[in-house]
Amino acid sequence: MTDLIVNSGVQDALEDHPVAADFYDALDEEVAELIEEASRRAEANDRKTVMPQDL
Repeated sequence: MTDLIVNSGVQDALEDHPVAADFYDALDEEVAELIEEASRRAEANDRKTVMPQDL
């Protein structure tokens, strides 16, 4: 599976908090689910383009 998040970006966003190593994998899985759901919604609306409202 492709990494969907950038670890350094997450670290920057959470600058005041330490980040556990396994947090990145869990976050990546959540993002992958959001993308898959958005893709299904676009297809259900007869579109190939995934749009913000699909989230």
